[in-house]
Amino acid sequence: KIRCPVISRPTPVPLTTRSAYNALPGILGFRAPFPFFHSQFPLLQTLHSTMTTSPALVSPSRTTCASLLRQLQVIWDEIGEEDGDRDRMLQQLEQECLDIYRRKVDSSRKHKAELAQSLADGETEIGVLVSALGETASFPRLKSVKGSLKQQLSALKPALQDLRQRKQARMSEFHKTQLQIAQICAEIAGNDINTVDPKIDERDLTVKKLGELKSHLNELQTEKNLRLHKVSSSLGKIHELSVVMSIDFSNTVADIHPSLSDHTKSKSISNDTLARLTSVIQSLRQEKLDRLHKLQDLGKTLMGLWDLMDTNVEEQGKFDHVTSLISSSLDEASRQGCLALDVIEQTEVEVERLNALKAGKMKELVLKRQNELEAIYIDVHMEIDADAARQTLINLIESGNVELSDLLSSMDNQITMAKELSLSRKEVLDKVEKWKHAYEEEKWLEDYEKDENRYSAGRGAHKNLKRAEKARILVSKIPSMVENLTSKVKAWELERGISFQYDKAPLLRMLEEYTAMRHEREDARRRTKEHRRVQEQMAAEQEAIYGSRPKKPLGQSTANNTMVGTPMGRRGPTSLGRQNAPSAGKERRESRYHNVAPINYVALPKDDHSVSRGA
Repeated sequence: KIRCPVISRPTPVPLTTRSAYNALPGILGFRAPFPFFHSQFPLLQTLHSTMTTSPALVSPSRTTCASLLRQLQVIWDEIGEEDGDRDRMLQQLEQECLDIYRRKVDSSRKHKAELAQSLADGETEIGVLVSALGETASFPRLKSVKGSLKQQLSALKPALQDLRQRKQARMSEFHKTQLQIAQICAEIAGNDINTVDPKIDERDLTVKKLGELKSHLNELQTEKNLRLHKVSSSLGKIHELSVVMSIDFSNTVADIHPSLSDHTKSKSISNDTLARLTSVIQSLRQEKLDRLHKLQDLGKTLMGLWDLMDTNVEEQGKFDHVTSLISSSLDEASRQGCLALDVIEQTEVEVERLNALKAGKMKELVLKRQNELEAIYIDVHMEIDADAARQTLINLIESGNVELSDLLSSMDNQITMAKELSLSRKEVLDKVEKWKHAYEEEKWLEDYEKDENRYSAGRGAHKNLKRAEKARILVSKIPSMVENLTSKVKAWELERGISFQYDKAPLLRMLEEYTAMRHEREDARRRTKEHRRVQEQMAAEQEAIYGSRPKKPLGQSTANNTMVGTPMGRRGPTSLGRQNAPSAGKERRESRYHNVAPINYVALPKDDHSVSRGA
């Protein structure tokens, strides 16, 4: 006997195949009769119809549950199980069956949810891919797909796989494009190329975005090509300048960037490299200009020295490469090595050699001019510092800071001016010489008149008498000579606005001092004469009272010798005439005028001819 789990029966019903089959819905936990399950489970309907129409044809596999129940019933009968125990075991069996079916339903429901989630995820992924790829118009059919979940998934998978492949292809293009952009940007910025893959925005993989990136890449490639052209052009200019000036091209460009001298690497096109290339070109052009100007100046100097030194054509030909640059412009100086440092050094050495030769020759000419200038100044009694002037000229010549030709020209101008000054002073100097001669004769006459033995008979006494007569006549003309000379000097100074110097002293002051001294001497002479007259008068009175005193014999010298004491004159070789000079104070006043006569004045014999020439 068995009790239906759904419809309780008060009395046990014998378990038969049909009853077991009818009890199966209750065992399975369904509260509905089999007709309900027939529409839901075709297998049960088949089993029901088979068992109903032909129970004998039911296979053992199809009646496993019923046979098992019958076997269980037989076993229980044989065992003698109580109805309660049987009910309890059947309830356990029923519960186990319910658990099994429930787990199956749960797993089926979970599988359905997973399929639904997969379908939803697929649709979402498709929507994302379509949006990212910008191909919404290519998949309108997905919205009208009908059928079971598996059918929908089956219809979804090809489209999803296609979109994924498109995404991978699109991302590959994006990656390639962005990588090239990053590389070019790094080259332009001067940074190291980053090997890390660029980040790709998977939300925007549209053809439009890819086109923008490719357009940007084309712009960068154009910029890169322009920069490469600039680099190549700059390297060409640097090479040209390096060849002209014999500069190491490889070291020069390697200092800018190592890649510029390495042909195995791509050249740097960064802003810093371009700026440094421009700076190096400017510095090299300035260096070229400086060297060109220096060689042009040296070439001009060489040509001037050649003309001055009469250098032969063969020696001049050694520096044709230098002189040919004198009229060249910066761009025309393009011959290899024409502006090299060794060329400049060789030219400088040649200029120094010629300057040394020129200095010796020009030094002789300049010093000869200086001697001529000094002679002119000496002739006109104008004192100059000859030693200092010579040393200054030598220093100028040796320093090389002055053109010797200009110095010679300046010396010639000074000589011309000195000659003009000499001519303007000639009239005054002639009168000064006459005054000097008269002054010397005046001094001689003064000494002569002080000699008490001037009238004694002796050798040359008659010549001294004649000279004294002429000297008195000449001395009487001194006031007019001084006055005339003073007026001439004043007129000369007024015309030129400078003082008339005579042997480092103003001539007017000399004349004024001489005039003052002459007045003092005349006053002293008058006082002496008056004193002598008084003494002679007193002597005459004493002689009248006491008688006359004996006189010395004629010709006897007061110096107790037999020589005549007459002065030797202004040209005498000894200082005998100065022994009878006036007092020391008077001599000091007159000493400044002794310098008027030349120091190296040659003494001449005091004959009639010389006296007449002095007059």
